[in-house]
Amino acid sequence: MALLNFRKKETAPDEVNPQVEAFLQDFSIEVMPRTAEKVEDFRALLPEGTRVYIAHIEGTPIEEMVATAKRLNADGFQVMPHFPARIIKDDAVLGDWIARYQGEADVKQALLLAGGVTKPHGDFSDSMQLMETGLFDKAGFTNLHVAGHPEGNRDIDASGTANVDAALRWKNDFQTRTDANLAIATQFAFDAKPIIKWADTIAAEGITLPVHIGIAGPAKLQTLIKFAIACGVGPSLKVLQKRAMDVTKLLLPYEPTDVLAELAAHKAANPDFNITHVHFFPLGGIKTNATWAQNNGGSAAVPATA
Repeated sequence: MALLNFRKKETAPDEVNPQVEAFLQDFSIEVMPRTAEKVEDFRALLPEGTRVYIAHIEGTPIEEMVATAKRLNADGFQVMPHFPARIIKDDAVLGDWIARYQGEADVKQALLLAGGVTKPHGDFSDSMQLMETGLFDKAGFTNLHVAGHPEGNRDIDASGTANVDAALRWKNDFQTRTDANLAIATQFAFDAKPIIKWADTIAAEGITLPVHIGIAGPAKLQTLIKFAIACGVGPSLKVLQKRAMDVTKLLLPYEPTDVLAELAAHKAANPDFNITHVHFFPLGGIKTNATWAQNNGGSAAVPATA
């Protein structure tokens, strides 16, 4: 007789939550060159035309970034590489990156962020400086996304959110000076209530940029806690800590079912809610994340080659 009765891993639900299905329409996902190499066929996992962000980690050669972008573009996906300001030396390097992405992979979208580097490698320290070069506008980029932090960012504000808030206001004002479509892509969080509070707060302060909310895909609990601590996730970390204290859930993979169901219900009840899209961080693997989306997203997650 077993001393502990662990619940078996959940299988695909019999019925898709229609609110979640609607909320997941046109979701995006993030990859890195080294994780993308492990995926044999993205079209068997993701819907046609999915926006795929390519994370640029310090030390990754630009050649690998561009090669990944070229592959994804050839497969019919919308490619959005990261441009981390602090690892870009100067205007010349930024211009070279833009030219490579456009020339080899027809890239027209970018996520601009400071990047997880303490000391800048050159002239740039934040995404606003990248935007002010005018190089993205000159190159005809159609979409520029900027970072959002529902639970603050310790690298920018040791306490409070004054600097993060000021930067967001600046970026919101920038949209009036460019033809590009701007949006906010956020850090991941695990609790819907702080997310909703943050989204409502920035809307009340006049931020009109649409929000693509970051959501961690299915992963081992220990993996998520490690990433959450490293990325400075605050209030919603308690959701994981509480789960870790429940021995019946400790060995089960975390899934974003609850947080997305609550956000989707709020969106259904408040159609003007400024969160417009979901952006997945596949911390437990791209295939695992895609499978969860297919099981829970209905028409929103049908693979291109299904």
